[in-house]
Amino acid sequence: MRTFFDELYDNYHHDLFQFLVYMVKDRSLAEDLVQDVYVRVMKSYDSFNGKSTEKTWLFSIARHVAIDYFRKQKRNRFMEFFDWTEKGEQIKDQNKMPEEIAVQNDEIQRVYQALDQCTVDQRSVLIFRFIQGMSIKETAEILSWSESKVKTTQHRAMKALKMVLEDMEEGRGNSEEA
Repeated sequence: MRTFFDELYDNYHHDLFQFLVYMVKDRSLAEDLVQDVYVRVMKSYDSFNGKSTEKTWLFSIARHVAIDYFRKQKRNRFMEFFDWTEKGEQIKDQNKMPEEIAVQNDEIQRVYQALDQCTVDQRSVLIFRFIQGMSIKETAEILSWSESKVKTTQHRAMKALKMVLEDMEEGRGNSEEA
């Protein structure tokens, strides 16, 4: 069990944390949710039957933890902005985090903010496919969906994202701050 857990942590911790940061848009909350994921992994280790990869199993648990959090909060929207200044020193990984990349690139930041306008399912698919770089098959396994449903949701999510970005672009001149 210890070796299995260590391997999961070593192989996927950064991606897991990054996924949860994208989902909840709060580093401190993502840290707490990561801990919840690992608690669930420990509790359900005996039930892991190997029908899916360890990665898809882990991300499926992470997605359910995020959804459970949103349900508990009785909301389906994410917080609008990161706390850009707090708790950065707690991150031990030297790789740049999603919000740090977004600060460096205005276009990425707009896409990142536009994700808020997507449904939880659409957001999950976009994050798994384009941010985490997972295949349609892996995404389908994590979500317990058919590959066809992943493709359809991805198509609709991309269409919704494009519309939101176009709306943001039209209103950009009025909302920019000096």
